[in-house]
Amino acid sequence: MKIKLFLAALAALACLHQDFWLWRDGQLLFGFLPSGLAYHAAYSLATAALWLAAVRRCWPSDLDAVTASGSSGGGRNR
Repeated sequence: MKIKLFLAALAALACLHQDFWLWRDGQLLFGFLPSGLAYHAAYSLATAALWLAAVRRCWPSDLDAVTASGSSGGGRNR
């Protein structure tokens, strides 16, 4: 179920990335920040939060297990 929810959120973010409704908006937020830039800043934070949730909740736990030899499997044996 959590994979389906993640994929739905990912699809929603992909659709929201196309912010065509702000292309011609000349409004400034806080007196200096264009609304399109503010939208993309908020969008970037939402995307980072989604990826953080994906790593924390959807990452397979068996990939983090250390092998019996004490090696983490990160490199080749020489």
